[in-house]
Amino acid sequence: MQLIHEWAQQLGFNHVGIADTNLDEHEAHLLRWLDKGHHGEMEYMAKHGRMRSKPNQLLPGTLRIISVRMDYYPPHTRDPIAVLADSELAYISRYTLGRDYHKVLRKRLQKLADKIQYEIGEFGYRAFVDSAPVLEKPLAEKAGLGWIGKHTNLISRDAGSWFFLGELFTDLPLPLSSKVENGCGSCQACIDICPTQAIIAPYELDARRCISYLTIENKGRIPEEFRRAIGNRIYGCDDCQLTCPWNNFAKTSELADFAARQQLDASRLIDLFSWNEAAFLKNTEGSAMRRIGHQQWLRNIAIALGNATTSEEVIQALQARLNHPSEMVREHINWALLQHQALTV
Repeated sequence: MQLIHEWAQQLGFNHVGIADTNLDEHEAHLLRWLDKGHHGEMEYMAKHGRMRSKPNQLLPGTLRIISVRMDYYPPHTRDPIAVLADSELAYISRYTLGRDYHKVLRKRLQKLADKIQYEIGEFGYRAFVDSAPVLEKPLAEKAGLGWIGKHTNLISRDAGSWFFLGELFTDLPLPLSSKVENGCGSCQACIDICPTQAIIAPYELDARRCISYLTIENKGRIPEEFRRAIGNRIYGCDDCQLTCPWNNFAKTSELADFAARQQLDASRLIDLFSWNEAAFLKNTEGSAMRRIGHQQWLRNIAIALGNATTSEEVIQALQARLNHPSEMVREHINWALLQHQALTV
């Protein structure tokens, strides 16, 4: 185990642990969550069902999961609280400001598997980075990387929650890591700060209310009841992490991959709204943001512009796209213009 830890650190991982495949407790929680419909339109969550909680069904022969953590908070970026407070700027979740994490972690996990194989010989394995029906946070918790907080993210005592997770499913009978104690105590800062009250109870998230879900996973119209609360958040939301006291111990990433690109840590909404599809594809090349596509991009920014301080510049930017071919985009633009009605009549 010590050698695996050393090899993982050499590859840029900040923590590594070993878990077994028993996720019965978390399976019960998952099934209750699905029964309540809290997954919204994420049909893939229901489609795979119990496979998420049965690693040895996903990869037969699996005995242990090597769980890894990689810190991602980008260095030299604008203060997120200041960006959220400026209605002219776009807030983008910090995890997606740099290179697509799926590619970064998967490549390094493969190198870790290659190193283990070089040292011990052939073994069965498969690498996962948020790319298959895997309960990555429960596995990381079992592997001692942290505990699942009341906001349902994993928290580490020495790194907060600004990190990615990845897994190597293996058929190696490795020694298990020890779990760590839950450190949330009576704190409920994440619950109190959530703009849409998506954390409906400690450790229970209704994705249908979550801004990350609404701006990324949701492909259609965003319910009006949440639009004002979205503010200037055009891709994801970090509020529950920004308020978590354990993130006082978080460190910025040392990897150039996670440095902010295209000055997206504090770009003007109007500038981003002016991107045509070609500009969107070019400026988000290699980024996880590309997955929402140009129409969702415009939809999200339209809402943010509706929440911006009223000005002629904002009105003109919205009106310039009133004839967009997408009905969804037009509907959100019209809503945004109604928020500035005094200047549009």
